[in-house]
Amino acid sequence: MAQAWAFFLLALFSFSSYVSKLFLCSRNGEGSFLCARSPQVPSIASERYRTAYHFQPPKNWINDPNGPMYYNGIYHSFYQYNPHGSLWGDIVWGHAVSTDLVNWIILEPAIERDTPADINGCWTGSATILPGGQPIVIYTGGDAENHQVQNIMLPKNRSDPYLREWTKVGNNPVLQLVGPGFNSSQFRDPTTGWIGPDGLWRIAIGAEVNGYGAALLYKSEDFLNWTRVDHPLYSSNASAMWECPDFFAVLPGNNGGLDLSAAIPEGAKHVLKVSLDQCDKYMIGVYDLKRDAFSPDTVLDDRRLWLKIDYGNYYASKSFFDSKNSRRVIWGWTNESDSSSDDVAKGWAGIYAIPRAIWLDSDAKQLLQWPVDEIESLRGNEINHQGLELNKGDLFEIKGIDSTQADVEIDFELTSIDDADPFEPSWLLDAEKHCREADASIRGGIGPFGLVILASDNMEEHTVVHFRVYKSQQKYMILMCSDLRRSSLRPELYTPAYGGFFEFDLEKERKISLRTLIDRSAVESFGGGGRLYIIARVYPVALVDERTHMYAFNNGSTTVKVPQLKAWSMMTAQVNVKKG
Repeated sequence: MAQAWAFFLLALFSFSSYVSKLFLCSRNGEGSFLCARSPQVPSIASERYRTAYHFQPPKNWINDPNGPMYYNGIYHSFYQYNPHGSLWGDIVWGHAVSTDLVNWIILEPAIERDTPADINGCWTGSATILPGGQPIVIYTGGDAENHQVQNIMLPKNRSDPYLREWTKVGNNPVLQLVGPGFNSSQFRDPTTGWIGPDGLWRIAIGAEVNGYGAALLYKSEDFLNWTRVDHPLYSSNASAMWECPDFFAVLPGNNGGLDLSAAIPEGAKHVLKVSLDQCDKYMIGVYDLKRDAFSPDTVLDDRRLWLKIDYGNYYASKSFFDSKNSRRVIWGWTNESDSSSDDVAKGWAGIYAIPRAIWLDSDAKQLLQWPVDEIESLRGNEINHQGLELNKGDLFEIKGIDSTQADVEIDFELTSIDDADPFEPSWLLDAEKHCREADASIRGGIGPFGLVILASDNMEEHTVVHFRVYKSQQKYMILMCSDLRRSSLRPELYTPAYGGFFEFDLEKERKISLRTLIDRSAVESFGGGGRLYIIARVYPVALVDERTHMYAFNNGSTTVKVPQLKAWSMMTAQVNVKKG
């Protein structure tokens, strides 16, 4: 097999003089490559770069997901939206509804910038279902003095299944931040409410207090009148402002979700998620009811070691309790990684990652995530391979499906774990750097092995998602990378090598799974049964030409078996249907 794919191996695993002439590249400070334009690169304003089954409105800019909820048989997604163009600005709340989290109807905006409390912006917020089935939304507004304040709105007609129209309460803003040590321009993104043992509602709001990140805690009897608690839910001097906090309960080893408006069972843990450093990080710990405060199980002073929701292009996530399926679902924003001028040319910017079920691993050390089952309704033509064996240097082409719009599930079984290279703990501080230095061209003891996707005929363009196995003193560490550095011949793209590590008990389980959802310019991968997740944006020229390939590969010294490889072409979801 290796000889049959020698040409592709040369292109994939070596920087030959021929290939180097195709790129006039310089490495930027992030370790990605900025490449000069090939004379034959077509315009980026191609419908082929629009995703087919990720959520995005028909046009213009979107960013943070806002107030997701399930109400009376309908899923609601609100989102930060610029109705006037494909760059950030003039933000209102867009609104879309769905019955399955896959197909969406776009409605008119739910919140406009039309009161003194939000005249300079309708920023991020959350939805809560009050007793009696009353939905209520609390969101951040930018007032006339550019202070960040908190506002409330209610549906005008609860009998409307789509809740098209919303009314702002008369006493907005309901919360303003004043006092020493506070910064009124760093006070935003209230969470979904939860009920404490005293029967009072609580929310947390992201803030900066004396220069440090904090989730401020507030209490209310009626969700309309709020009082700040004299201590934060949690704060840390390891970072500054926390955006988009999320706070929810989970049970170890239970993939069902918990409703924060109901009693939390004994043994539950709590998760505090915050957005900073251009990614979403989280802590697992205990919500101390007596102190009314969150205490992480592990306090890490170096925030580079904090766990991430996603190790790729993912930010401002928001979760909600899905009462229909008794699960917690999380959604996050994925920005474009092209230039602003490209976004203007395209007329749109931003998508949402596939909604994911999220729960706590049985050891209570990390969150697990998996695409919601409903996405499988889009699976079409299927191919199935069993009993493959990938020796050192092998490539296996995956044919028979649409390689630009696919769902791929593959298990890699290790034939031996004796040859794992030693693990260096300092790599945890910068996994992306290690993905660049130990890329798919560098042969290791076990790995790299994985998928080559959206590859052009001659491999000038390709994206690599791969694993590498390391042995530490008492456990095995798996490096998962999504390397975009040769994903496109286009200029002015951000093309990093994303990556992260996860622990894996190879003494008990020799199979490492990889699921990758390919949706034109979006590549979303889940490693180790949902232990690590990376979403990325890529813009290969070959995608426009509709000439792309996909391969399973192994460039490690140890043979890797593939007992199961399944892949499906994915149909196009209805995500651009507009109904006023």
